[in-house]
Amino acid sequence: MNFQKQDLVHTHYSWASGGHIFKGQPSRRSFDRNNGDQVLFLINLYASLTDRFTLHDGKIIEQKIHSDVPEEARSEISVFNWLRWNVFIAE
Repeated sequence: MNFQKQDLVHTHYSWASGGHIFKGQPSRRSFDRNNGDQVLFLINLYASLTDRFTLHDGKIIEQKIHSDVPEEARSEISVFNWLRWNVFIAE
C-alpha cells in the first residue's frame, strides 16, 4: 500500500512546488515535520518494510510525527529510529 497526500489527516503541510520526492533510506538530512513530502517519505518507508501495512498504520505514524517525536530528533534517521522504537516495536 502506498500512503498518499489525500490519506494524511493534518492539513498544515508545505509541499515542494517541483514535486520533490524523497527516496532511498533515511539520512542525516534535516527533518521538517511540516514538510508533507518528507512525512510521506517516512510513512511509505515503513510501509515498504512490512506486508501488513494499513491506512490506519499510516495515520498512527503521521500522528506520532506530528505530536510525539521529540524536538531533539532533527534528522530523518533519528526520527525513523525514534518511530522504530516507539511505534513499530511497540506493536
